[in-house]
Amino acid sequence: MTGLAARFFGSAVVYAVLGMTLGLVMGITKDHAQMPTHAHLLVIGWVSFALFGLFYHQFPLAAEGWLARAHFWLAQVSFAALIVGLFLIFGGQSGADPIAAVSSIGLLVSMILFGAIAWPIVMGQR
Repeated sequence: MTGLAARFFGSAVVYAVLGMTLGLVMGITKDHAQMPTHAHLLVIGWVSFALFGLFYHQFPLAAEGWLARAHFWLAQVSFAALIVGLFLIFGGQSGADPIAAVSSIGLLVSMILFGAIAWPIVMGQR
């Protein structure tokens, strides 16, 4: 695995470790206030990013070009901001709502970019 596929999959592994660590800390401390942050780390960070990596590995031509790079960077930056926002919100800082809101929009746009990349391939048009 190389290039964009490796970067997506490698970041997914990092997010899995962070999500599992947060889950372990919640279990040890019996404070489950960060459950939504934990879930987002694992479902978006681990599962979705790993799937992006596997897709780009399976279809390496899809990883070429500015659209795929835009997908990667928008997804990474938006996800990192979302995790920070969620951590602050569920830590009692309601002023972080705009961080979560804007980063959620960024993640949606990154998924739309991925759809624009993947749809023609999935539908056999490329």
